[in-house]
Amino acid sequence: IDEIEALSSIYGEDWCVVDEDEKIYCIKINDCLDQPKWTLCLQVILPPGYPTAEPPIYQLNAPWLGGQDYMELANSLEEIYIQNLGESILYLWVEKIREVLIEKAQSSDPEPDIKKTSEEVDEDGGDDFVLDCQPIHEDPIKMLNYITSESQEVDEELPPIHHGNPITDRRSTFQAHLAPVVTPRQVKRVLEKLYENKKIASATHNIYAYRIYCEDKQTFLQDCEDDGETAAGGRLLHLMQILNVHNVLVVVSRWYGGILLGPDRFKHINNCARNVLVE
Repeated sequence: IDEIEALSSIYGEDWCVVDEDEKIYCIKINDCLDQPKWTLCLQVILPPGYPTAEPPIYQLNAPWLGGQDYMELANSLEEIYIQNLGESILYLWVEKIREVLIEKAQSSDPEPDIKKTSEEVDEDGGDDFVLDCQPIHEDPIKMLNYITSESQEVDEELPPIHHGNPITDRRSTFQAHLAPVVTPRQVKRVLEKLYENKKIASATHNIYAYRIYCEDKQTFLQDCEDDGETAAGGRLLHLMQILNVHNVLVVVSRWYGGILLGPDRFKHINNCARNVLVE
């Protein structure tokens, strides 16, 4: 408790309590520049045996993070844990990550190119997963009914939908779906298209979040839906805010397998979402 209070006061707005009961926390870390180029989110779950007997369960989230960068950073964190067995290590972890980001900012590494990734996704389309099913007669997307009627709307083109790789744990399966969107109408169209797929429509939960940047007002239009998985939509939206992604809709489907996963389910939802965003 002392460590959490200290970290909260040190990092202020960059420190976020995701779930107090499950001891899930998120720290946004950047390279200390006035306009940070390199930003990363460290999400940790503190197990009952922390710090004396168990290390934190963690994940590193950043659109540019993958492959060699991820392995090197993970190895550094493991090393710190081994060198400080039985001690509180979150502060050491955060400052080690910051050190790496500062090195990146000072080196000749090109800035993270997130735009290039999204263009490759657009070209791919990834529509082969969506089966040809009969359109549904009832609109399952209750959250978007505030939109003006279709007769007053231009019928916008359905954006390409990309499907991530499924994650299975104890008979529960999680799969993320992503589409570039610039209007709430497109969000609604993508959700309707996903629900046409009988497999997706039969999921126990279809959690989603979207962020659209409105250039004229310089504000974000964003919303999320838990679909029965309490607080999952808010966590998904929070992840998207930390990764600073916009003009995108992410849906995570979960098929429940009969075994309770506890906080692991949020880890899988976030991992699915992060992976599909990086792809």
